[in-house]
Amino acid sequence: MKTIKGPAIFLAQFMGDQPPFDNLKTICKWAASLGYSGVQIPTWDSRCINLQKAAESKDYCDELKGIVESAGLQITELSTHLQGQLVAVHPAYNEMFDGFAPKSVRGKPAERTAWAVDQLKYAAKASKNLGLAAHATFSGALMWHTVYPWPQRPAGLVEDGFKELAKRWLPILNAFDKSGIDLCYEIHPGEDLHDGITFERFWEATGKHTRCNILYDPSHFVLQQLDYLQYIDFYHTFIKMFHVKDAEFNPTGKSGVYGGYQDWVNRPGRFRSLGDGQVDFKSVFSKLTQYGYDGWAVLEWECAIKHPEQGAAEGAPFIKDHIIRVTEKAFDDFAATGKDAKFNKKVLGI
Repeated sequence: MKTIKGPAIFLAQFMGDQPPFDNLKTICKWAASLGYSGVQIPTWDSRCINLQKAAESKDYCDELKGIVESAGLQITELSTHLQGQLVAVHPAYNEMFDGFAPKSVRGKPAERTAWAVDQLKYAAKASKNLGLAAHATFSGALMWHTVYPWPQRPAGLVEDGFKELAKRWLPILNAFDKSGIDLCYEIHPGEDLHDGITFERFWEATGKHTRCNILYDPSHFVLQQLDYLQYIDFYHTFIKMFHVKDAEFNPTGKSGVYGGYQDWVNRPGRFRSLGDGQVDFKSVFSKLTQYGYDGWAVLEWECAIKHPEQGAAEGAPFIKDHIIRVTEKAFDDFAATGKDAKFNKKVLGI
């Protein structure tokens, strides 16, 4: 067993136009003042990083590390959630997702996809230049509009969908393999990889690619009513990243998992600040520690009720209190009798 690293914080939800949230140096100082020891960096935000430059310049990456380390922090991972989403977009969502892309490729789906693929390849090289081990992203989705099987899905649709998704991601996975980085898909509604079964089908379609791994976030499983603890039992060998995010699910006689098209504050399933939801984090941290997860515990803050600064301030001690310092000896060592082959045979009656 190994001790989980942390606490760390994903900067995506905190970047803004006002100090200290408007540049990497000041937001790192803010995060450190709250007790965080690491930051996960959103690569689509130019206030944090120039991704292409990071892919092409080791010196630039050393400068970035210097900025973060001057605040007493480490870079935990880079994220390409928005770019990953654009690797696979069904035409029904073209206009809604165009905002994730630069203006030059909006309204041009093929060019937008090519841009997204290049972004992921830059991320592989940038992660290597920064000395990181894993990377966070989304899978995108070609089949999400068919998630509920009505109308009946045509025969072979799902198989063809995963085949195409794997085709798009294989060159990216190979680029990450070349850089020695694990690519971790956040298992998330709205993505074709949204539960255990869909991850397995994609992994199989990639030929069981060794760099195809998981970013574990239990909040998304609460909203799906999936057993997020048994998920760790099934997929712990794939879990290379961990978002610490809380959620709650309170169905009524009017609305359940699908939410009734309501906004976040009124949905039965909604994200909450750490400790305000229903996730059993003591059991989550115990299982991850039991299985030897030695990556970072990264706060991802999303809550429709609480202010983000309060959520961030409460998040660092919450994660710190849940990290388990692993034992170096068995609790019953005091009763050990030592190794004695003859005595063992006597106990066994042989």
